[in-house]
Amino acid sequence: MSNKKTKAVTVALFVTLATTGTILAASIPRGIPAGAAVQNDQITDKRPKIGPDSVTFGAYDPHGDFTNDPNSKIEHIFLPWEDVDLSTLTLADEYAQKRGRKLLITVEPWSWSTDWRSTPEKLLEGILAGRYDSNMAAVCSTAATLKSDVTIRWAQEMDETENRFTWSHWQPSSYVAAYRRMVDVCRKHDKSAKYMWSPKGEPGLAAFYPGNDVVDVIGLSVFGLQQFDKDHFGTDRTFAQLLAPKYRLVQGFAKPVMVAELGYEGDSTYVGNWAANAAKRYAEFPNLTAIVYFNDKELYPWPKPYGLPNWRVVREATN
Repeated sequence: MSNKKTKAVTVALFVTLATTGTILAASIPRGIPAGAAVQNDQITDKRPKIGPDSVTFGAYDPHGDFTNDPNSKIEHIFLPWEDVDLSTLTLADEYAQKRGRKLLITVEPWSWSTDWRSTPEKLLEGILAGRYDSNMAAVCSTAATLKSDVTIRWAQEMDETENRFTWSHWQPSSYVAAYRRMVDVCRKHDKSAKYMWSPKGEPGLAAFYPGNDVVDVIGLSVFGLQQFDKDHFGTDRTFAQLLAPKYRLVQGFAKPVMVAELGYEGDSTYVGNWAANAAKRYAEFPNLTAIVYFNDKELYPWPKPYGLPNWRVVREATN
């Protein structure tokens, strides 16, 4: 076959595979900062205030707003376990190493291409049958090569009720079985990683608890939106008020607790209160060890009319 014909066949085959979904564009983990650090005068008062007695602070920071912040000790990234270029995890590792940070890796058991996601039933069936063992093994084998301390957070917010995540449709016993299988797979390839079980913090979450032997730390999600507070509670709520009921639901497991996703948005008074108090040590939360700020616009719509709140600490330019 001539070179021209070979090239033509190759191009045609690639186009066919790409359009049928056999080849999907590789995704990089979300959260690896791509740009230069912002200037100090661009930082608003949304940045959490860190003092000598604060809990550990970290951030999911795709915009690099905390690039040069010495207070940030945890670098949080997200990745799907399908259609992802895992070699790019070395970029996150190098970035974290240079800044003396640990890595928190949230592994979402789906593709970020919504056209290629399995139904809840198919995903669960595949996990329990071992068809996704290789996906988790690939993630954990790569994580094992990293120099940073790694915590793996698998299938977060399984107790949420807004139908954001495929795995939140599973029965608690099914989630427990899937979680335990994935930790077992991961431990075969990464002997040093820690594991985070990370509910949203809804009533009934205890049924999803997979067991002390597969949980090193518990992660919760805490987001404060002033307009939501006013509409539903008639007053501004504080960080401690939102965390308290979630914390009570997990304190009986006697594990370290982190706020794995933190954000707040409102007027200067509301934001100032959250910024001043989110990283404090509270006597009523003795197991709270860290907060991790979600420094980006919300990815999933809140109920109408709230849309996509912007949690980012940098004020974006408006036309």
